[in-house]
Amino acid sequence: MAPYPAYFRSAFPLRSPIRTKQMVFLQRTAPNPRKRPVPPSDPQPRSAPAAVATGTEDHAEASGGRGREDDGDGGGGSDEVHVATMVALLADAGCTLSVLHGGPPSLPADPHRFRRRLEGRLSADPSLRSRFLAGFSAYIRTTENLKRVLIPASHDGVAKKGESLARILLLVAPIQPRIQQLLLEKLPEYFHGFGNGGLPLKDDVARLIVNQFRWLDFLVDAEGFIEKLMEVLSISPPQLKKEIVGSLPEMIGDQSNDTVVACLDRLLQEDSDVIVPVLDSFSNLNLDEHLQEQAVNTALSCIRTVEAEHVPHLLRFLLLSATPTNVRRIISQIREQLKFVGAINSHAARNKKLKGKSPIDSTEASILDALRLSLLFKNILSEAVLNELKSIDRPCEHKVIDVWFLMLIHKNGGFLQKSVERILKKKILEGCFREVLFDQCIQGHRELVKDYFPSFLSVGAYLLSCKDQRASMFGIHLYASLFEEFNDTYSRQEMCFLSPGILDYLDGLHEHNLHKVYEVFCQLALSACSSANSAGSSITNELLIIVRKQVSNPDMRYRKMGIIGTLKIVSTLGGANATTTFTSTQKSNVEEALELLKMSIDSCKLVTLPLILLYDELAILLECKTLQPAITEWICRHVGEFELIFLSDLEGGQFPVKYMSNGIEGELWMNLDGDVSPVCLNILPLVSSSLEQFEQCSSSLQFLPSQFLLLSAVERATNQGSLGGIDALLGCPLHLPSSKYLVGAYGQKLTEKQKRILCSSIYYAVNWIRELLNAFSTQIIGRFDSITQATRQGAVAKIMKRLRNLVLLEGLLNSYLKFYPLFLPELHYAAGHSGSSLNKYDNSILRGKCSASSTSHNKKHKQKKDSMVTEKADANGKLRQPTIMDVLKRAGAVVSQGVSLGSSTDSTSCEHEAVGSNELGLVDISEKPILLESQRCKFRPLLVDCLFILSFSENQDSCCSDPSAELPLHLYLLRDFHNKLDYLNPPSKHIISHSSVNALAGYCRMTASELLNRVRQLFTSLKKHLDSAISFIKDGTESCQDHWQSCSSSAGNPDIPYVVVLKSSVASSVFGEVLSCYSKLLRLPDLFLDSNMPILRDLLAAFQPIEKFDEFFSGVQPLPTPGSISYLYNGAYSYFEGIIDVACSSSFTLASEVLVTLESVVSSIAVVIDKSLEGNGKTTDVGCCQGILTVLSRRLALSAQKLLVHDPGREDTEKGQKNKGDMIQKILQIYLKYSESTSDLLNELACTVLPQVPSCRSMNTQETIHGFPTLSPTMFLTWYRVLHEENLFILNKMVKDVTGKSRKDMQGGAAEKVLIRLRQTVNVVVSLVNLCKVHDKLYYVNNFSQVKELQKATRTIQTLCSEAKGLKRTMVTSKVPATKRSMERFLFHVKALLHSTPSDSTFWMGNLKHKDLYGQVVSSQVYHNGEDEMGQRGQNQMEDEDEENNVNGAESHGG
Repeated sequence: MAPYPAYFRSAFPLRSPIRTKQMVFLQRTAPNPRKRPVPPSDPQPRSAPAAVATGTEDHAEASGGRGREDDGDGGGGSDEVHVATMVALLADAGCTLSVLHGGPPSLPADPHRFRRRLEGRLSADPSLRSRFLAGFSAYIRTTENLKRVLIPASHDGVAKKGESLARILLLVAPIQPRIQQLLLEKLPEYFHGFGNGGLPLKDDVARLIVNQFRWLDFLVDAEGFIEKLMEVLSISPPQLKKEIVGSLPEMIGDQSNDTVVACLDRLLQEDSDVIVPVLDSFSNLNLDEHLQEQAVNTALSCIRTVEAEHVPHLLRFLLLSATPTNVRRIISQIREQLKFVGAINSHAARNKKLKGKSPIDSTEASILDALRLSLLFKNILSEAVLNELKSIDRPCEHKVIDVWFLMLIHKNGGFLQKSVERILKKKILEGCFREVLFDQCIQGHRELVKDYFPSFLSVGAYLLSCKDQRASMFGIHLYASLFEEFNDTYSRQEMCFLSPGILDYLDGLHEHNLHKVYEVFCQLALSACSSANSAGSSITNELLIIVRKQVSNPDMRYRKMGIIGTLKIVSTLGGANATTTFTSTQKSNVEEALELLKMSIDSCKLVTLPLILLYDELAILLECKTLQPAITEWICRHVGEFELIFLSDLEGGQFPVKYMSNGIEGELWMNLDGDVSPVCLNILPLVSSSLEQFEQCSSSLQFLPSQFLLLSAVERATNQGSLGGIDALLGCPLHLPSSKYLVGAYGQKLTEKQKRILCSSIYYAVNWIRELLNAFSTQIIGRFDSITQATRQGAVAKIMKRLRNLVLLEGLLNSYLKFYPLFLPELHYAAGHSGSSLNKYDNSILRGKCSASSTSHNKKHKQKKDSMVTEKADANGKLRQPTIMDVLKRAGAVVSQGVSLGSSTDSTSCEHEAVGSNELGLVDISEKPILLESQRCKFRPLLVDCLFILSFSENQDSCCSDPSAELPLHLYLLRDFHNKLDYLNPPSKHIISHSSVNALAGYCRMTASELLNRVRQLFTSLKKHLDSAISFIKDGTESCQDHWQSCSSSAGNPDIPYVVVLKSSVASSVFGEVLSCYSKLLRLPDLFLDSNMPILRDLLAAFQPIEKFDEFFSGVQPLPTPGSISYLYNGAYSYFEGIIDVACSSSFTLASEVLVTLESVVSSIAVVIDKSLEGNGKTTDVGCCQGILTVLSRRLALSAQKLLVHDPGREDTEKGQKNKGDMIQKILQIYLKYSESTSDLLNELACTVLPQVPSCRSMNTQETIHGFPTLSPTMFLTWYRVLHEENLFILNKMVKDVTGKSRKDMQGGAAEKVLIRLRQTVNVVVSLVNLCKVHDKLYYVNNFSQVKELQKATRTIQTLCSEAKGLKRTMVTSKVPATKRSMERFLFHVKALLHSTPSDSTFWMGNLKHKDLYGQVVSSQVYHNGEDEMGQRGQNQMEDEDEENNVNGAESHGG
């Protein structure tokens, strides 16, 4: 028998070396000639050769012996006779069974001779063997005799430790099977005494019997012994069962390993409590590859069912049994099945202050320790874990155990630490690892994390040092979580010592991260100071010094940090409950906070942008926290200057004196309070004065909205949420330039300065109204009980009017910027602002730039306008130029009061002059303001409260009720809602730049879950607005044309000609925006959290159809119950599927939007199912959801096919082929993804449909000979790319699936299916390659622009190489030859690619000059040994050609 592990030998000492030899099945053919003569009293044995001692023969003899004994025939005799025969035979062999005082039998000094003597006698005479066994059975019927044969025997009468008589008899081959059977049958009689009262071994009969079977030299009948042993095991008490199972490797030889493994597997299925001894047996058995794999499979099947206390042992066995063949499967199964820290441990969280560990934490600590030691001792495990985690690309597939795996490998140290950090960073940047995953590891598991605290800190420091914003934010969140969980002094001091290093990385952090950093530092400082140690004083002083320096720094990046740090300190010190002294000075918390706040405001007064940021942050602080009265009173006095700076008094709602400045006449716009309005917002005078004094100071209007935001926050904080003290500002008029300057001859006569004043005034008015909406929206959403219903209704009416004002002003501003481009000043500090200077707003520079730009733009616009004028023939055949009225009539537009559709022809000459000289042209206020969107980051953002305006409607006293008149208002809010959702969940592979989306949505500082809870009430409003848009698109009826005009007039909008509302455009835009918002809501990962499942139900329930949708349930079992999540999904899908035909009849673009929405519904069902299967969801109808998913996927594929066979026509040609191609690409991807067999469909499209597309444009290219009108020659490349990418995805997925399965799983039919699918992918590749031969020129034409861009890289590479040589950068120059060779190969490949193009002048290749980064020509040979073999080529050749640019195609150059 093979040697056993050291730890096993220590527990069970081995016998003498002669007994450690390999077990054998004894088979002899003749008796030993050296046997002792037979005693005279016994009959002589027959001379026939002894039979082979087999188990079957022994059983037959034993039973025959018993039969003869019972029958009393001559062959058996009585028990006394049989016992006497046994005693005589033992005595003949040298053993004295009966000794004085009932002691153990006395064996001869040579036990081997004793065994040989017995074996010879018993083998020669079967009847003697039967009588001997019958005597032994009768002898051990009493407990005393049984103990005598089980305890160690004496040798020649001398008592010493040795083997028992029973064990000696078990080594006699002829009688071994029967002796085993007799002992095992006696075992159940002593179950009651096993392990009771801590009996010594000599008195514990059950243990004595079990010990007899250990380490036998051989087994005659191993199968019979195992079978009998398993019978006894099935009825054994738990402790004895575990001992027997653990001793199996000592009892059974290697020849029966397959039987043992099968029996243990069966035993484990019956009783999982024996998992530990079974695993020990598996480990100690000498198993071959096949049996070892079977044992691993058995262990894997127990991960979910085994008790938690046994999990560490199970994991240790699995990991140490891993081989390069099965390691990936073992890791994968552990990840999927192990239930480990799935949620915050509420028990541990409630008992943080209790000493000791909870049982749960103790078990989980053992699991982690088992994993860590296994990873440490077996190298392939760590690498397999990292590879497994790398292959996961979906956030929902990651679990808490993944984080722990990485932390365990990191703690083990070694070269894999860097790999762990890189994987963590990559996962975080890809969005696969989210904060909640680490929160589940840390929160409520302090004792568990304690042993790995240094590793968590190290990982946090690494993430914080990363330049990527997302990784840095994650590092801050990790520190914050550790700080919250570890409140002991030692742990927080450890984090304090790391704080100087953290502060070094603040300059690259996002605002959201800075808030977290300073909040942690403030809490650390307070905690450290409370302990009165040097570490606390150090962190406190360092924090104060850093904040003061940052606030006074001229660089905006550092001043932003200082402002955020200041307000976090004010929040900590000046809070209503703050009592701890912050510094070693005698100043109180309030005095320290107020002094720091005053210093910050004073340092920001002369620069606008920091002051805006400070006001905004202070307003948010007042909203979320109550400050000390002294601080609040000082802020009230500070914002009290608002009225003196920005407001002017009115008399009877009019100016006391007519205002004129810079040749521009002033006018009151949008007066909602009429004659009773006491004040107006003084915009025009402040704009004029700022332009006159721009060299001395910046305009105070830049911080007008932020100061009003702070004013409203103070008013709510001191007036129980009411804004009654400043409600006059909501309806007060705006002092702006006269509206006459926007149209007619007046506008054309304006100077550049006057145009700038006009444009800037409208811009400030827009942002003022946006901030009004932010402030007074809080009065209508029911957040404050102090606001009466009458006040709320009055606020709703004015807010709706202000929204109309805002829509008009933004439309005018956008149109004006087309003719007078202007760099708008920043009124809001964008979240991603990275400006390094705080120089005041340079009006002179901007004025010069805008002047030149305006002149150039006007010139181009005039040429474009003249070229677009078309002539039409009248009834007499004469040519007539269409008027603007004709355009309006054809567009079905509603025109404002200045130009109505029914205007008379006898208008004055001044009106004709105004009409003919209108500069702005047609102003569609429902059109998306593209020019404003490019500068939207400078605008004041709309807060989430403004979205609740969607649920309100104007109280009209007009002639009729027309919902479409409010659609432009709802469209404005829906676009803002869309931007916020884009920020929270940006499209895949889309980088959010410093844009309006970042600024507007980031300012809200809301998580996705918070936003969902806030907008939950708006879901029904979205459905209502979508129904209104559908109704208009379907019916197309014009509403009362005076309705929009009357609403606009009641809102105080001025009479401006050519301001129109194209209702069809508004309805289509609302349709698309609602669908986009709905899709993005369903794609928010936070929507599928357990806490947000009611919100998901509300979102689905809001979009249910009126008609029944029973056809969706065909083939679904079980049927979903009304109100269940699956039923709601069916209803939502049915609703959107029902409007796809309406969308197709209107626009192919709208139809594609509906399809994308349907796809988001189906994909969200899959997410719900995944969450439920992971155990994180609470839905109970998972099986029904799976059936619904199958049905809806099939219907989605049919809807996608319907659009692909729909003729898009020319409806979207004005938008360009690019948008159309993107839509078709998305539709085709959905068609392939949700078809019943993607491989079959790919094979059909690539091998049958695509080859039918003509290779060039012809007269019949629009004919759908292949059945897909969307597959035209212009869209061929789109189809080609989608099919290629989808085929490649299927191939990669197939390879991944196959490599993750064992060889046993890939046999027979499974392997055949894989080969069939593989052949299909190959056929697709071959077909696509063949298509390239036919469509080569079309391919070149469409991809030629990419080659033109790539050719710029040759100059860049050449310059970098030359610069490195000049600086003698050896590390870089060593790579120059290989780089240039690669570049040369690339150029020749491009030349070969373009060889067959129609134009010969498309490509030419020349030599570039060697220039450094400054453009100076340098020598190509810096090193005299001629290292650069490529640099020797004609440097001076074709120097003139180097500067040329071939207009016929892409120029390319060789090195």
